[in-house]
Amino acid sequence: MDVHFIAIALLVVGLVLCIAMVFFHPHLSGERQAENRRAVFTRTVTARVEGEKKAQRSRREQVEGTLKELEARRRKAKNFSLSMRIMQAGLSWTEQTFWIVSVSVSVVVFLLVVFLAGALSRNTLLMAAGFAFAGGFGLPRWVLGFLKKRREKKFLAALPDAVDVVVRGVKAGLPLYESIKVVARDSPDPLRGEFQAILDTQAVGMPLGEACLRLYDRMPLPEANFFGIVISIQQKSGGNLSEALGNLSRMLRERKKMREKIQAMSMEAKASAAIIGSLPIMVALAVYVFQPGYITVLFTHPVGHILLAICAGLMGFGTWMMRAMINFDF
Repeated sequence: MDVHFIAIALLVVGLVLCIAMVFFHPHLSGERQAENRRAVFTRTVTARVEGEKKAQRSRREQVEGTLKELEARRRKAKNFSLSMRIMQAGLSWTEQTFWIVSVSVSVVVFLLVVFLAGALSRNTLLMAAGFAFAGGFGLPRWVLGFLKKRREKKFLAALPDAVDVVVRGVKAGLPLYESIKVVARDSPDPLRGEFQAILDTQAVGMPLGEACLRLYDRMPLPEANFFGIVISIQQKSGGNLSEALGNLSRMLRERKKMREKIQAMSMEAKASAAIIGSLPIMVALAVYVFQPGYITVLFTHPVGHILLAICAGLMGFGTWMMRAMINFDF
């Protein structure tokens, strides 16, 4: 009897110990503390990830907003005013000076055509007025376009090296303002003048990113717009400026290489277009030299005037068509 009682008691005690072990083992072995630590770690990591996602989302929204604003400004500034075009050509003229020069050219062309015609008639005056209008309003604007393109070529040739100078300055620990000042001091014109204008604009209180964006107004090139966008986004959203400018420098050099490749491939077509376009004029001059009476009828007879007008229109249309076929925008 005692043996059975002892056995039952031992079984009960063992069962109680097992149940106690089941309930109190996590606390005694440290598993509960480990679970608590894992839960705290998980919540911390989750909160950090959510914070990073929120920050990235906020930065992405800022970048998208900046790009939309820049695109709106670019579309708005697509048609530049006359004063802006004069400044883009690198001239210090005012609009009044430009119009005075245009009227002067128009008067000179009118008198020259009347003098060459040798006689005052209604047809001569009409032809002289047409040439005067084309010379007074077309020639000065063509000169502005020529000077603007020549200035833009010089700017593009020096821009990648200038961006590299800024990258090296930023990597060396110089502020962005000081790096741009180095470029404005040592670069050739017109790059030196444009970067000095950025410094002058920033000196009067405008943020540096906004001052860099103004570069596109004075130099309407995609490369200048890229530079302004990179600086503006970095100023607003932060990030590795040296890496961004390094990527911009590589992109500028690749665009320059592509532009030169396109020019080399299209040079044959341009030469052919120049020969075809100048051939009728050269033939007319040769005929005038050897047989003047054969071609002067075009300038003295009314039907000849009509034929000259039709030929000029067809030549203009053909020249425009060839130019559109051999010029590539990228």
